[in-house]
Amino acid sequence: MERTPYPTDLTDEQWNLVEPVLPDAKPGGRPRETDLREVVNALFYLVRTGCQWRMIPHEFPPWRTCYNYYRVWIDSGTWDEIVYLLRTEVRIQARRKDQPRVAAIDSQSVKTTEQGGEERGYDGGKKISGRKRHILVDSMGMLLAVLVTSAAVDDAAAAQDLMAMVDSEAFPRLRKIYADNKYHNYDLYQWLDDNVNYRLHIVRRPQDTQGFVCLPQRWVVERTFSWLGRSRRLYKDCEKLTKTSAAMVKIAMTHLMVRRLAADTPTEEFAYADKQAA
Repeated sequence: MERTPYPTDLTDEQWNLVEPVLPDAKPGGRPRETDLREVVNALFYLVRTGCQWRMIPHEFPPWRTCYNYYRVWIDSGTWDEIVYLLRTEVRIQARRKDQPRVAAIDSQSVKTTEQGGEERGYDGGKKISGRKRHILVDSMGMLLAVLVTSAAVDDAAAAQDLMAMVDSEAFPRLRKIYADNKYHNYDLYQWLDDNVNYRLHIVRRPQDTQGFVCLPQRWVVERTFSWLGRSRRLYKDCEKLTKTSAAMVKIAMTHLMVRRLAADTPTEEFAYADKQAA
């Protein structure tokens, strides 16, 4: 790399985690000239800083090239495959089973921008006009599935579509999903009985409590929303399409996981200072 690196750029070790999953160039025609590492760096820069597509720095490939790869990788399921493989590596690195046994589900209502787009509505509970991000995470907070809907959609109704992405065959160890009281819905319970092997466990808020309360298991998914909030592209829903909105969440999670698997800078072992030297 001949340019000055940005803090969001992939290191060599991080790039080695992502590169094998990216699709090969189509056969025939001119050889590929675009550096895919720089395309991925540009996408991480865009999501983390919140800039517009046309304002991607000129050191990266042209913004239209980056956007085209971004859309192709959405349609081909590349981002889903990357998230799946990196999540497995994160769990193995933490000495966990490669597949989760428990998970947590929740939603986040966010405002949309003035450019419009599909699937917009009003969340009467949060008093927000925009969209909802519904996510399902494992016990470490790593993303299992994400669904973006209108903010007017009920959480329990959207949960069926979200949980359908996590079928029992792909996640044979999954037994329990923790949720808050919004998911206490008999239609949802019936759908779970008919379609999957895991069950929903409602973690209720203690009575007569005010303000923030750290509830068992549920705090994991809240922490994931906090991690995603570090990416400024996600402070609002800036996308016209819900599928591109979901892809932004997957890119933010991908960046988080590669940095967990391969740090940006080497870490030094902790040691107390030598008292005699002091």
